[in-house]
Amino acid sequence: MVWGGALLLLAVLFVVCAVGFAAQSLPSYQELKATQPGQTIIVRARDGRELVEIGPSFGEWIDYRDIPENMTNAMVATEDKRFRSHWGVDPVRLTGAMVEGITGSRKRLGGTSTISQQLARNLFLNNNRSLDRKAREAVLAMALEWKFSKDQILELYLNKVYFGGGAYGIDSASRKFFSHPGTELSVGEAAIIAGLVKAPSHYSPTADVQAAVDRAKVVLSLMREQGYISADQASVDVSAVQLKQQDGQNSVRYFTDWVLPQLDIILPETNEPLEVWTTLDIGMQRAATASIEANTPKGAQGALVSLDRDGAILAMVGGTDYVASNYNRATTAMRQPGSAWKLFVYLAALEAGYKPDDRVVDTPVTIEGWTPRNSSGRNVGETDLRTAFAYSINTVAAQLGNEVGFGTVASMARRFGVSSKIDTFPSMVLGSSEMRVIEMVQAFAGIAAKGVPVEPYGIVKVTGASGDVLYSRQPSKSAAAIPDYVAAGMTDLLQAAVQTGTGRAADIGRPVAGKTGTTSSNKDGWFIGFSSGITTGVWMGRDDARAVPGLQGGRAPAQAFAAYMRFAVKNRPVEPFDVTLTLPDWQLEPDEEAMFGEPDDYYYIDEQGNMVEGGRREPGQPAPFPPDGERGPNPPPAASQDFLEQATGGALPQAGQRPPPREPRDPRRAPAPQPTFRVPEQ
Repeated sequence: MVWGGALLLLAVLFVVCAVGFAAQSLPSYQELKATQPGQTIIVRARDGRELVEIGPSFGEWIDYRDIPENMTNAMVATEDKRFRSHWGVDPVRLTGAMVEGITGSRKRLGGTSTISQQLARNLFLNNNRSLDRKAREAVLAMALEWKFSKDQILELYLNKVYFGGGAYGIDSASRKFFSHPGTELSVGEAAIIAGLVKAPSHYSPTADVQAAVDRAKVVLSLMREQGYISADQASVDVSAVQLKQQDGQNSVRYFTDWVLPQLDIILPETNEPLEVWTTLDIGMQRAATASIEANTPKGAQGALVSLDRDGAILAMVGGTDYVASNYNRATTAMRQPGSAWKLFVYLAALEAGYKPDDRVVDTPVTIEGWTPRNSSGRNVGETDLRTAFAYSINTVAAQLGNEVGFGTVASMARRFGVSSKIDTFPSMVLGSSEMRVIEMVQAFAGIAAKGVPVEPYGIVKVTGASGDVLYSRQPSKSAAAIPDYVAAGMTDLLQAAVQTGTGRAADIGRPVAGKTGTTSSNKDGWFIGFSSGITTGVWMGRDDARAVPGLQGGRAPAQAFAAYMRFAVKNRPVEPFDVTLTLPDWQLEPDEEAMFGEPDDYYYIDEQGNMVEGGRREPGQPAPFPPDGERGPNPPPAASQDFLEQATGGALPQAGQRPPPREPRDPRRAPAPQPTFRVPEQ
């Protein structure tokens, strides 16, 4: 007993010394009031208006005498009913916790931490549940009680405790959930806020209204049991409390969730409050949200990305409801683009020498055992390239892809920013490789920019608390990925798809160029297009990739595109597309003549045996070929008529007779295709 008493006395002396030393080391009351945990980030739209505030929100500091009595009573009744009598640690709770640890019982309903302990943890410690942390928490709680009064501890606690949704303190929570200051809290509102401390995310009114109401009823019951309120006050209808509508917390969060992680890349590590100035247009975002909600088929999801001509993101919708699902289908989901992928097939064909008016043949075809079929189930025979694209004829796209090479098509997609894995099987020409919405929109935006690739971006600048600019985006300079005439030809095809083809529902009364996409069994529907410098892509489908009855790119997605774009371009001038094909010389000449070039391109040997480049003759040097007017009226033929007929295998046309017209161009009759290869994964 003596040794036990001595050890107990030493332990008490040690605790007293530890508490006294901690009390001397604590900051002053004013310093504790000034400290703010965490980093606040305000995200602003392109016009400077606040989109959302991320991180802690503190509201106004409320002195103890101005805090509603119902609020202090609700907090004490719920979190620490012996707050006024203990000295930082509740012996009853501590004993109960020790018994529970020995017996393994789980009958206790409350936690072991007092209000003072919770304040110590919020101010100085983390949420680690180790024995060492609990011991330090207890010492700091007693130090707080040693240095400050009960009212001061409650004032600190109620102004600093976390209530969920980024709200620290009762004023911030009151403004967030009820749209008024914390000095005006009613009994029911105080019960809701006091109930949040146990599990802010679970009992938050913005997450689960019923859970918040049920928890508030428990708080009212505890207040009634402890004599803080009457039975009539305890029976208040908590469900009748008017909650603030959370404007701006829905679809715009898809954008902020995508853009804010980029701060870790573009900024040095910092904890100071930040203001992030973005490219998002509030009006366009609302129009985009409305168009997706109004046009997406029941049971399906929708996504939309809209880029300005330089890649600035004007609107981003990642689903029909952010609260129900924060999965961003605009930037994360991988889906088959279907015929929207034909953009790259036709780009490769145009670069290889095809022109929109070239004749092609729609006929059944089999490539390496794969037999594509048209959605109509029939073949139209001879047509031109423009019509084949406008009506999304699969067999023509397959033949073109086979002719230019599937690896060439994949390489074309890479030029315009597509980074996802691309298979080079024959079916890739119909969009069998899965893509993200944002990268497909990025590719179409490159065509709108006349062949210059664009890079989507969302952050314009970032400023610190002092107003200093921590980051400012510099315009990127990219070289054209394709010749001008290829971009013009592709724009011609895309415009035809809207004017006369599968994308007619996307017509908005001004020039629009775009392409539909529909995958097998109607699992995915796409429309991507551009007008007046804005490029927008819409995807619709189910998250589980099941079929959506009636879903086609030319229906709901094209209609959503049109509904949004009518608003997006209304203040922009009408911009006709430049589809004039200024073809290079090698495409303007017949193939035979192109092989020989112009006479001035030849090299020749002068009288001294020196090689002289064509077009660079010395003064007085005779031309290698006399001008047309100096060859005489009837120059002799280089070969006789009989010789030429034998060499060509047929009769030559007589003077003044036109040669027979060429047959329609059939891609299947082209030279043997390049060997296919698989693009390395990047």
